[in-house]
Parts: sequence; structure tokens; C-alpha cells
Amino acid sequence: MVISLRKGLRWVRLVILFGALACMFFYSFRLFTDWITPADHYRIPEGHAVKVFGGQALPEGAEQQMTLLERLRFFYWYGE
Repeated sequence: MVISLRKGLRWVRLVILFGALACMFFYSFRLFTDWITPADHYRIPEGHAVKVFGGQALPEGAEQQMTLLERLRFFYWYGE
């Protein structure tokens, strides 16, 4: 069996070129990760914003706590 040095170098050059292009493609996607990734809806709100179902404590004088359905109805009624 005859192994040609010229064919071997051509194959090595092809593998190196493929690896370089694959790395460039991979790192170009990493540059746009923030743009591609959807917003995190479960992050802690900033500023004066509050989470709707954040487990708010009721004052001590309240007779009963609001149920989940009442809290949801309140949310849709006032749009907050």
C-alpha cells in the first residue's frame, strides 16, 4: 500500500479548514446568545414592580387570606 504525502497533507488541510470554520460558526452564535435567548419571565422584578403571585403577606388584622382564585380575579379586574 502506497501512502501519498501530498494526499495526506491535503486531507490534514481540509480537516484544519473544517475545524476553523466550525469554530467561527460556533463563536458567532455565542456572540448573539443574548439576542437569541428569550427573556427570563421569572427574574426578580426591578424598581417599583412586584410579582403578581409573590406570596404577599396580609396584615395581621385580616380574617382570612385570599385564595388563589380571588387573587387571580383581582389581577384581571384591576389589570395590575
